[in-house]
Amino acid sequence: MELSGRLRSGMIEASKPKVWIVVGITIVGVVILAEASRRSRRRLREGSKPIENFGAFVERFELACFPQPPPPAARQPLADLNFAVSDNFEVEGYVSGFGNPDWRKTHEAARRTAVAVTMLLKQGATCVGRTVMDELAFGLTGENLHYGTPVNAEYPSVVPGGSCSGAAVAVASELVDVALGTDTVGGVRIPASFCGILGFRPSHGVVSTIGILPNCQSLDAIGWLARDPSVLHRVGNVLLQASPMGLKQSRQFIFADDCFQLLRVPKQKTMHVISSAIGTLSGYQTPRHINLGQYIASNVPSLKEFYEPSTKMQQGACALKALATVMVLLQRCEFKTKHEDWIKKVKPRISLDISARVLAAVNSTHANIKSVYSVRTELRAALNSLLKDGGVLVIPTTDFPLKRKSKQRMSVEFEDRLHTLLSIAGMSGCCQAIIPLGRHDSYPISVSFIAAHGADKFLLNTVLDMYSSIQEQVSMASNSVSAPDTNGDMDASELLKEKGNAAYKGRQWNKAVTFYSEAIKLNDTNATYYCNRAAAYLELGCFQQAEADCNQAILLDKKNVKAYLRRGTAREMLLFYKEAIQDFRHALALEPQNKAGLAAERRLQKFMK
Repeated sequence: MELSGRLRSGMIEASKPKVWIVVGITIVGVVILAEASRRSRRRLREGSKPIENFGAFVERFELACFPQPPPPAARQPLADLNFAVSDNFEVEGYVSGFGNPDWRKTHEAARRTAVAVTMLLKQGATCVGRTVMDELAFGLTGENLHYGTPVNAEYPSVVPGGSCSGAAVAVASELVDVALGTDTVGGVRIPASFCGILGFRPSHGVVSTIGILPNCQSLDAIGWLARDPSVLHRVGNVLLQASPMGLKQSRQFIFADDCFQLLRVPKQKTMHVISSAIGTLSGYQTPRHINLGQYIASNVPSLKEFYEPSTKMQQGACALKALATVMVLLQRCEFKTKHEDWIKKVKPRISLDISARVLAAVNSTHANIKSVYSVRTELRAALNSLLKDGGVLVIPTTDFPLKRKSKQRMSVEFEDRLHTLLSIAGMSGCCQAIIPLGRHDSYPISVSFIAAHGADKFLLNTVLDMYSSIQEQVSMASNSVSAPDTNGDMDASELLKEKGNAAYKGRQWNKAVTFYSEAIKLNDTNATYYCNRAAAYLELGCFQQAEADCNQAILLDKKNVKAYLRRGTAREMLLFYKEAIQDFRHALALEPQNKAGLAAERRLQKFMK
């Protein structure tokens, strides 16, 4: 009472500084508490998430694991793990939101829990909540109009990826050990890649999808995300009980070179990392390289119906683009069959990007649906044949993610690149593992391993066996790779080519061949590298090698004038005059005023008389 009276009358004396300090602290404390309360009320009004949760969760709850067996029985294999599930998993007593409040309002609480969730609970894991996802599992970026966009923990300037954005963020930010999500056209694979964590999409149909809200049943698969390869493996051993172990004596990696051409990342940070890791391990065969698009074009005849008319793309590129088109058609068809009535009846509030996809699905026709299913069947057979006996296909997982809150909308080109890469496992139903490889230009990068349908445990064993070696090579690549030029456009193979050009100009022919050969090892789909090495071989008098290189260059680029000229020169030196003059004339057809071609044609005409 005495202190309050002095405050009212202004009678606190300046000679008592301790009293002033106490009063000051009290006032500041009241102001801070008031401001904290105000901000808390505002967050509740706006529906925002506390920053410590990174916006990952729609709702938090706890489903306790099943009781541990009494000793001496072993502890349950997932006893120390907690996990989250995406908003399309049914949990008894809770309403699944499917990423959209209108869905939640128009559906009742689930009477059962999804089979996959129950399997984890039975093995000792604890479920701690439901995570944000793209509406109706139809997005690619992870942005949600209603619940906000989860914050990408490791790469906060970019989107987390969808549809299972919250699941990936919860794992990446260490809120949970593992998260379950669904992957239709990339729902688990995209956020795993964008958030820099491990992900696994199992073979289609191997893990039960009972108790999930479907987007497209022919493509839907339950996948999981983790930071640790041993956790990814442990969860796989629980969920993949029906899958054979697939113990194989050896493994052979097959690099899809044409798919890596879609990336803006130096191959020294992707393909070279995996190749180097393979070299440090036993039981791995020498890697192979393939043009996957050409392989698919040759082995999936039903796909030709979906090629774009009058396109200038090579056959392999046409096949990959057509495969992505077929995947989207299949998704639209089955989504329409399952959800058209609800969409038309409820007319839900949906974000712009998602509503465009939903409308395209609802308005789609099914004229060529039989051909769509034929493509799926033929592709699975083709990839199973390619990957039999321990084969593992290596492809990029995604392109660079988009910037967060960017005014620029997702381009058609970006979406096409994503769908192209994601359709390979999606349409074939093969299993796919996502491996983070660090970053490039502040963006996350990853590769994917794909194994034959049913070889899920074999693939998880491979990831577990290789992961530490891969991360060692990632560290070495990050330390050794510096941008060869100021704008970072030139990758490692281009740098080697330039070194080869310098050696060629210095008349160091053998050295030039070495540099060009190293460039070809990193990128064997560039016609220029072969053509330049052919020029060095010509100087060394190695005419057969020069002819072989030109053959490859022309196979890659049928309009490569220099390749025709150099092959003509090699054939002339080998005394194959008829074939040589045909090459020179082909070069002149492409470039009529080429002086070297004109001179060679005149010279050879004398021999032909």
